[in-house]
Order: sequence, then C-alpha cells, then structure tokens
Amino acid sequence: MDLNRRSALTLAATASISFADALKAAPSSFQFRYALASCMYGYTPLAEILPEAKKIGATGIDIWPKVHGDQREQLDALGEERFAAMLREHAVQLSCITQYKLGPFGIDDEIRLASRLGCKLIVTGGSGPRNLKGAELKDAIAGFLKKLTPTINLARDNGVTIAIENHENNLIHDADSLRYLVDLAPADAIGVAFAPYHLPQDNEVLCPLLRDLGDSVAVFYAWQHGMGCKTKLPKEQELLQMPGRGELDFGPIVKTLAEIGFDGWTEIFMHPVPRGIPILETTSDVTAAINQSREYLQGLLV
Repeated sequence: MDLNRRSALTLAATASISFADALKAAPSSFQFRYALASCMYGYTPLAEILPEAKKIGATGIDIWPKVHGDQREQLDALGEERFAAMLREHAVQLSCITQYKLGPFGIDDEIRLASRLGCKLIVTGGSGPRNLKGAELKDAIAGFLKKLTPTINLARDNGVTIAIENHENNLIHDADSLRYLVDLAPADAIGVAFAPYHLPQDNEVLCPLLRDLGDSVAVFYAWQHGMGCKTKLPKEQELLQMPGRGELDFGPIVKTLAEIGFDGWTEIFMHPVPRGIPILETTSDVTAAINQSREYLQGLLV
C-alpha cells in the first residue's frame, strides 16, 4: 500500500512507538471545534436551530438539504443577506454545506455560494464504480479526480475545500480508498469527511487510518454504527449511533485526533429513521442528546 504523502513525517516519527504507547502520547491541549449538523433537527426552522448551537458548544453550522434536513432550502427562501444576518446574530459561522444529493460534479454553484458566505467547506461523496479493491480502486480514484479537475480548480480559486465522505456502496468507501484519495488528490482543495459509522468498528483500524490521513481530515463525524440507521428501531437502539451510547470506545480515537493535531470540525452525529425527522421529538430533547454525547467526548480529553 502506498505511503500517504501527508503522513510520511508523522509515521516516521512514531515508527518506533507501539500502538498503545502512541495513544498515550496524545497532547493534552487538544480541544474539539464543534459544528452543529442541521439535519439532527430534521426540518426544524433555522430560526429555532441557530440558538441551539451555543448550547452544544458549537461555533459552526453544517446545513443539509432534503431529505435529511431542509436548511439548505431554507437558506434560499430566506436569501443570503438575511441568512448571514441570522448567523451573525447567533455568533455562528457557516462551517459547511453538505451536498450528497448534488454529488461532486454538481456543486459548482454551491462552491460559489459558500465563498460568498465565508464558508470554507463542502461535503459530498465520491463518484465512480462501487466497492472496488486494490489497483482497480486506485485507478478509479485517479480517474475520478481527473474528471473532477474543473470543480477542484473552482474550489481552490474560491478558498473552499471539498471534503469527500467515506460511504458504503461508493467509490470512496473503505480505509484503502481514503488512503488512495489523499495520496492522489491536491491537498489544497480535497479533504476527507471521516465517518467511523461506515468503517470497521475497531480502533486497531480507525486509529492508524486517522494517523495516515493526517491533516487531510476536514470533518470528523462523532458517529458509530450502533445498530444501524436503515430500519426503524426503538429510539434507544437508534440512538446507539451516538458517542457514549454504543459499544465503540471513542477514547483511542480522541487521543489519535489529538496526536495528529486535528483542527477541523467535529459533528456529533446520527441518522434517524425515516430521514427528515429530528432525532428526538423536541428541539430541546435533540440538544440534550447531543450534549450527553459531548460530555462523553469532553471527558475523554486529558
């Protein structure tokens, strides 16, 4: 497997340290930079969501379009000037626009919008053959990036990073695909939206992968698989996707994020069933659930 160009120095420096020792070596000054994922509140109006950001310690908001949320559509209805004024009123910045629906080849106008609103990040998925392995996977990612060159150039010109999420049934779907992506992509325009949910729930996989990806990680979804998000489950089982509720121990992950000096956005996250509803019935309940997971994550900082 190719050595990640961004992590070569880090790996060289830690090559003589065991996995367990490396986890213990994390700096103590690390702090999360939280962003609120608007879809956690379903189709709740932005006027009701924005005051919640401060309550969950978030300084940014990631706006989602339908079907997961409709805050991106709300932005259009409000107009850019009113939307920007609302952000200022609540001391929240537009940290991200998530656009899986448009896909990587349909986000040019979103890049321009993000730039006008001072947003530095757009999250989308990859595009191409699904679930490839080995040389076929690497070649397909190279082809994807070549095809995406005009959009990459536009993002660079507008000071926007395109963060690709690892997602099942996608070209970018597993640990190897993420490594190939950051090895082949221009570091000044392409990053990673890191979703543990879609990866093995094993810190012996997740932590080395985070170290390999290094500063290409632009978004960390504090999100585990739990019992999944595809079929309707009792709410307590659905909530097992959130940190501190399911079986995944985020302690080693947090220490690894500190170790690599992660300075991107962290979103406490899950998907409800069906999509488009809040994760819990009331806005205050959603905020309380996010804060419960935030308290868990904060307790892991040393």
